[in-house]
Amino acid sequence: MAAGPDKVPPTTCFNRHELREILAVYGRKVAAGEWRDYAIDMNREKAVFSIFRKASEWPLLRIEKVPKLARKQGAYSVIAATGVILKRGHDLRRVLDVLETNRMRVVR
Repeated sequence: MAAGPDKVPPTTCFNRHELREILAVYGRKVAAGEWRDYAIDMNREKAVFSIFRKASEWPLLRIEKVPKLARKQGAYSVIAATGVILKRGHDLRRVLDVLETNRMRVVR
């Protein structure tokens, strides 16, 4: 469906509950000295919370919300800098649990 001159295409974004969950994990990692900066990007297809060790680097991790995948694999995923999906699922809190462990591993 094409957007008319008065219609703006909907933007995918994190809601307040989702941001609270993400920022709780982020705050603990900042306090531990592991992470230092973040960025939030939103477009039609997905919302991305990028985590940086330093502001001038590439993102260390990305937390993505893709509503199109909600009925299939789950809308939420944690992706490493290499592009490897560390965890994907329907429940954001369970997906973020992969960040709480000291040893992250690849999930296929």
